[in-house]
Amino acid sequence: MGNLRLDCAGSATVAPAPIHRFYGTSAWILGDAEVQLNKLAQLKAVRQIAAFPDLHPGPVGVAILSDRVHPHMIGNDIGCGMTVFRTSLSAHKLKPQKLADRLRVLQDYTDPAEGQAHLRSAGLPDDLAVTAIGTIGGGNHFCEVQVLAETPDVELAAKAGVAKGDVLLFVHSGSRSFGTSIFADYAEVGSEGLAAEDERTSAYLKMHNLAVRWASLNRHIIAERAAAALRCDVELVVDSSHNLIERYGDGFLHRKGAAKADVDLVPLAGSRDAKSFLLKPTGNKPEALASLAHGAGRKYDRASMHGRIAKQKSVRNALSRTSYGGRVVCEDKQLLVEEAPQAYKNSEDVLVQLVEAELATCVGMMTPVVTFKTARGAEERRGKR
Repeated sequence: MGNLRLDCAGSATVAPAPIHRFYGTSAWILGDAEVQLNKLAQLKAVRQIAAFPDLHPGPVGVAILSDRVHPHMIGNDIGCGMTVFRTSLSAHKLKPQKLADRLRVLQDYTDPAEGQAHLRSAGLPDDLAVTAIGTIGGGNHFCEVQVLAETPDVELAAKAGVAKGDVLLFVHSGSRSFGTSIFADYAEVGSEGLAAEDERTSAYLKMHNLAVRWASLNRHIIAERAAAALRCDVELVVDSSHNLIERYGDGFLHRKGAAKADVDLVPLAGSRDAKSFLLKPTGNKPEALASLAHGAGRKYDRASMHGRIAKQKSVRNALSRTSYGGRVVCEDKQLLVEEAPQAYKNSEDVLVQLVEAELATCVGMMTPVVTFKTARGAEERRGKR
């Protein structure tokens, strides 16, 4: 229960929890994120915090160990994560525009009967947000075709079932409206969180765990739908959650934008015009709380991006192409700007920070071919909610 210390009068007070920062002075870390970290460390139940080079305001890019359960620390997108699949596509035959056109079918909602069948097959109640299952959502979520361009560690790549030149499918999504509905029921819980013995804690964690499973299933269904559209087979490489709460010893470990690292492989996402990576956690740093960075992390907030991207139509239209010759499917022009590559940190810099901190080694480097976000404009998307 916190770290006790004596003040000048000899009274016992609670010292701030230790914050372990796994980034150097060269990392792009906004001051607001540091302020938020320090506030979290002041909470009486918080024991320790691990912060990673993708840290940005939220805070996102953190793992927090606490004596209590804090729904607000992970928010509404419970179970959000990234899943990578190996496809049967050939890299030298890829035609980005053709792939982009085919992936537009991902915008359609899953047939309710099909969604119910998926939920039942996964052992989940078949009435859990059945109209949302198999959909990507907004924000920074995506379904991306990538090529495994380099494998610095060929042996580890082989163990992971991938090799240089493989075409991969990279899906980033979460629990959609299901997670939002769960969080709404606990929105009144403040920063003090819920005690372990509280009846509401058990109820929350039960629904939380369902949402984590739902989110994983959601990513798998998205991949199946994408594979059908691309006319290829897919095989799971790694499924990694980065928004969840788990028991950790006799405490509760909260990960918000921090990938589980007590596994063999972890994906690290770049922007839609940057490299992404497959990482092997080293497990060498207990103070990292079995966690890793989950991506590049935002450099600028969404609102400010509208002033950072020139308003000329030609400039904004160019955001649908990448420097790799790839395509971006995002008919929501506002989202296209808010999620522009310039909004994110350099993913290679984040990788370097993780390697220098001895948290991970690079197994593979991926380059984007097609990024699918939405085939509907903003007004149409709002009308469909």
